[in-house]
Amino acid sequence: MNIYQDYIQEIEERKTQGLHPKPIDSAELLSEIIAQIKDTANEYRADSLKFFIYNTLPGTTSAAGVKAKFLKEIILGESVVEEISPVFAFELLSHMKGGKSIEVLLDLALGNDENIARQAAEVLKTQVFLYEADTTRLKEAFNIGNEIAKEILESYAKAEFFTKLPEVAEEIKVVTFIAGEGDISTDLLSPGNQAHSRSDRELHGKCMITPQAQEEIKALQAKYPDASVMLIAEKGTMGVGSSRMSGVNNVALWTGKQASPYIPFVNIAPIVGGTNGISPIFLTTVDVTGGIGIDLKNWVKKVDENGNAVLNEEGEPILEQTYSVATGTVLTINTKEKKLYNGDQELIDLTKSFTPQKMEFIKAGGSYAIVFGKKLQTFAAEVLGIEAPVVFAPSKEISHEGQGLTAVEKIFNRNAVGKTPGKILHAGSDVRVKVNIVGSQDTTGLMTAQELESMAATVISPVVDGAYQSGCHTASVWDKKAQANIPKLMKFMNEFGLITARDPKGEYHAMTDVIHKVLNDITVDEWAIIIGGDSHTRMSKGVAFGADSGTVALALATGEASMPIPESVKVTFKGTMKEHMDFRDVVHATQAQMLKQFGGENVFQGRIIEVHIGTLPADQAFTFTDWTAEMKAKASINISEDATLIESLEIAKSRIQIMIDKGMDNHNQVLQGLIDKANKRIEEIRSGEKPALTPDSNAKYYAEVVVDLDAIVEPMIADPDVNNEDVSKRYTHDTIRDLTYYGGEKKVDLGFVGSCMVHKGDLKIVSQMLKNIEKQNGTVEFKAPLVVAAPTYNIIDELKAEGDWEFLEKYSGFEFDDNAPKGEARVEYKNMMYLERPGCNLCMGNQEKAAKGDTVLATSTRLFQGRVVEDSERKKGESLLASTPVVVLSAIMGRIPSIDEYKTAVEGIDLTTFVPSIKELTSTSAH
Repeated sequence: MNIYQDYIQEIEERKTQGLHPKPIDSAELLSEIIAQIKDTANEYRADSLKFFIYNTLPGTTSAAGVKAKFLKEIILGESVVEEISPVFAFELLSHMKGGKSIEVLLDLALGNDENIARQAAEVLKTQVFLYEADTTRLKEAFNIGNEIAKEILESYAKAEFFTKLPEVAEEIKVVTFIAGEGDISTDLLSPGNQAHSRSDRELHGKCMITPQAQEEIKALQAKYPDASVMLIAEKGTMGVGSSRMSGVNNVALWTGKQASPYIPFVNIAPIVGGTNGISPIFLTTVDVTGGIGIDLKNWVKKVDENGNAVLNEEGEPILEQTYSVATGTVLTINTKEKKLYNGDQELIDLTKSFTPQKMEFIKAGGSYAIVFGKKLQTFAAEVLGIEAPVVFAPSKEISHEGQGLTAVEKIFNRNAVGKTPGKILHAGSDVRVKVNIVGSQDTTGLMTAQELESMAATVISPVVDGAYQSGCHTASVWDKKAQANIPKLMKFMNEFGLITARDPKGEYHAMTDVIHKVLNDITVDEWAIIIGGDSHTRMSKGVAFGADSGTVALALATGEASMPIPESVKVTFKGTMKEHMDFRDVVHATQAQMLKQFGGENVFQGRIIEVHIGTLPADQAFTFTDWTAEMKAKASINISEDATLIESLEIAKSRIQIMIDKGMDNHNQVLQGLIDKANKRIEEIRSGEKPALTPDSNAKYYAEVVVDLDAIVEPMIADPDVNNEDVSKRYTHDTIRDLTYYGGEKKVDLGFVGSCMVHKGDLKIVSQMLKNIEKQNGTVEFKAPLVVAAPTYNIIDELKAEGDWEFLEKYSGFEFDDNAPKGEARVEYKNMMYLERPGCNLCMGNQEKAAKGDTVLATSTRLFQGRVVEDSERKKGESLLASTPVVVLSAIMGRIPSIDEYKTAVEGIDLTTFVPSIKELTSTSAH
């Protein structure tokens, strides 16, 4: 059977799942299809034509190269295909958007046939995904007097690829669909347990929300064919949890429009809304697809005659509906007036949804085209020796005389590209910034690779200091899906220039370390900007932004990112931690105290949390930084004392050196370069030449939160509150309760110590608690299973050297074996401790899961419905989040302990403690 017959067989198998043929990315398969097209008597010719025209992926896929070459043959008359005229061949090339198609168009435009050259030039004038090899050819042709090259460059300088696009429609009709009440996590739009299918867009689309919801969307589309369906988070925020390009892709697949008739299952222009707006990182992803995100504000706080919020019996603000967005409501978006209407009734202002920049994204079909277009215009103007005409909306530059800078404002000013020389920018300014570190994780990496292929990128930008491709989200189960996807991903990323967790050649041991921990280690400058394909890309050095797979691809390809400088909220601490408390409790208490201080308003949402951590090294401080994703912050920045930062950098150096010793460095010696940068930064701090980053004393903050450590007297638990009568209050991370609330009675079915929220100290706490309980009771018996997954192999090695791992092994009933990884997910757990492979494990929800309906107590970050544990018919599954000592003791007791039981169990144990800085961590403004 040849490769084409294999494809036909796959098509028949997909039909049984209600799926169309999978898009073609293989050169071998497309070559076979082309051979059948050339053979006019071939029985498969008609289907082959359809596959060639409508089902081949563009960009830099190997199939795209073969397709472009064949279209060139048709244009030159070397091959004749009745159904594909030279004019149609040019049209097909115009939709391929870069890579080999640009190479072919340049060949034709700079060739000897003037008629063909002019046709090729007209197509080239519409293209923006050109790279150095392409622009160099144009420049060289222009320099030797080629008139066609000059015409193309003049068109680029005028940005005709943008100006000649159709304008955004003045009125957009939408029909509402309530996707859920309360915060809608991206897990609802693209479940983590379906991560393996994300690169197969049609298949993955079937997992969005529910099959019933999908049918309801189709019914709305049939009833209102002239309207776009707007997905809404009623009484909540849309897209919390992570960026999820796959989530936006799914929404676009069901409610958007096809980007090109010749590219299957790539849709753009989704419209989403939320009572409390759109999660910032999710909104960035919406921009990638030229979509619209709306802050509906359809529920507001009820206020008394004095303007104060009216509270219910539980002390929470009462909400009143200002207008209805019930499913099936027809509304009109006016993009010119920037208003939302119901008939003639004006509902809300939409200025934030239609800034000049966002209007450009919508017009161009996505933000990528604007990013590349601006670079192309600048290049063309420089070659022509002219000043580029003002075509794109100028970047907003906000500067307040006499006002100091927050930490994020300092970093953005330092890394800004293309801003007005000498101008100091404050929050709200639109900035292009240099990206230092980029991270790609394994369940979104396949999509990042697709995005890189679609934008025709072949090598990492030399601007990037270091980039890493992880293997942590697929670490716990090495099943057939992982075996098919991950080696392919690692090979692509390794060749692209990233440091990869797995060696495509198999020469170094696979490293399934949690990506956030690795990025935290390879960030060696607190002035760095980090972009990563996961919402928990929140390093405790530098400022890190979780991003969709497309923005990650853009950062890898260009070394840049574009965004407004966010506002900041300053967090400081007072008082003293109690001996029996763990730093995780401080983290939870920060959220609880903030909500109480601001009357239920989450002042962290969409902003930078500037936490003056001072004395806590990066490894431990990451617990706070990581949790800021659950606080709905855009990112966070740790302000450290000089000595603490040096300690953090020394730890980072040692861990990077281990990666080098394993053989993970590449031919560019990226890892060695990071060690050199760390040494330089340490010397700058020690010499006083450049102390640790601090904000200016006269910086302006949106709000300031002072966390009272004296008020934290009990361990704190984030509770999904699964039975709350108000659906919008479930699964929000905002319900923080103390231990006593549970009365020492709440049953726990499974404990989990792991994910990115834990550090080496947490694993030592597990060991110390087992020793304590053995000493008190003579033995340790688990009344519920306890799953323990170290975040990195380095931590395990260090624990072995220090004697802790041996004690963990003593009480474990299972220990991972890298030589024989699990081939399928565990479905049943015994009452014992499981020492699992480093990685995300239960937190990700795509491999290991608790039994349906279980109550899980975990150190992880996710309490969303169905993520760690699904509902059963008998009860809702619930994932409560707590500190390591609380989780361990709960697994041993089979229930959440009382405060007295907890205090006894942790007596004498070295918990993760925190002593706030006694000095003000600020500097004198120079502005």
